[in-house]
Amino acid sequence: MVKKSLHNPEDFKEIINRISCLKVNSPKKWGKMNVSQMMRHCSDVLLVPQKKVILPSIHSVFRWIGIATKIEMQIFNNGIPRNMPTFQKLIVNFECDFDAEKENLLKILCDYRHHFENGNLPRHHELFGRMKEKDWGFLEYKHLDHHLKQFGT
Repeated sequence: MVKKSLHNPEDFKEIINRISCLKVNSPKKWGKMNVSQMMRHCSDVLLVPQKKVILPSIHSVFRWIGIATKIEMQIFNNGIPRNMPTFQKLIVNFECDFDAEKENLLKILCDYRHHFENGNLPRHHELFGRMKEKDWGFLEYKHLDHHLKQFGT
């Protein structure tokens, strides 16, 4: 079973191509966000490993659930469940400009890649606990894949 990762050049290019296919009127299959809000949310999530968005501390029970979820996703290579809760800081419930968000998401993806290539990814995530480079690449790919599927790409 092949696990895709943002650290794999082919998988990275696939994500770029899928983002490029998004349209301002791309219909959602589930969830509350429109396509512009989704891209802003994905940008914000990619800023976490770049240390530009700092997540708040959470109760240890939720951290154990997060660690177990990370392990389960890696073992079974499954996706993120629909309508899963997220950090309040990462919720986008305001209007966003489609073109600006698309351009920004593509830029932040390239910035993320630069952080990876220079060995600058953090060793900890507030929800998922200890993180290795492979964890970041896998989980960030899964997150983007989840939201791109949400809008049919």
